[in-house]
Amino acid sequence: MDKNSIAIDGPSGAGKSTLARMASRHYGLIYVDTGALYRCIGLYALRNGAASTDMNGVYALLPEINLEMKYDGGVQRMILCGEDVTDDIRLPEVSTYASDVSAMPRVRAFLLSLQRDMIDKYEVIMDGRDIGTVVLPDAGLKVFLTAELETRAGRRHLELLEKKIDITFEEVLRDISIRDKNDSERAAAPLKPAADSVFLDTTHMDLEESFDALCSLIGERLVFD
Repeated sequence: MDKNSIAIDGPSGAGKSTLARMASRHYGLIYVDTGALYRCIGLYALRNGAASTDMNGVYALLPEINLEMKYDGGVQRMILCGEDVTDDIRLPEVSTYASDVSAMPRVRAFLLSLQRDMIDKYEVIMDGRDIGTVVLPDAGLKVFLTAELETRAGRRHLELLEKKIDITFEEVLRDISIRDKNDSERAAAPLKPAADSVFLDTTHMDLEESFDALCSLIGERLVFD
């Protein structure tokens, strides 16, 4: 068992990345945002003219892709073929690509080895859609983090507005709703809680309350020096 590693799964906009980053700093863990990996694949496909649903087209690009995760002051930076794309992968159009390519088995296999390399080297806190079920099945703590759809859309909308991205709440709500459907219905590693995961619903919690709730779960299950 990866006794002090933590797996956080949940739908888009649930706050996985924000809470995982906070917990990584608090407990001295390496944070791995697996969603960012799929976003990088999606961004590369978008930039190279492959449709998000063109499986063969995306597969043809995989040998060209070089991905690195670097850490700057504890913040994960995504390096795609030598370029820092940490901000670019958060653009709305990349979200659709990320959702579509994440359903492709060879893309998932391509990224799984990179994720497991991190697990072998470090105690990690990792978030995504299939961490507790596929990537980190022996985690000391598995959390399924969720919130109501409208709450998640509102949080994501504010996040995008803070980044000066002009988008309406209705557009964000539609995009997240579509991604929920795609993630839960895909054949390859669909979004679902691990059998031994703990549910954490943050619909009625602010960020501080959500973090306190996560820390309570970590304190109950794990021991850090």
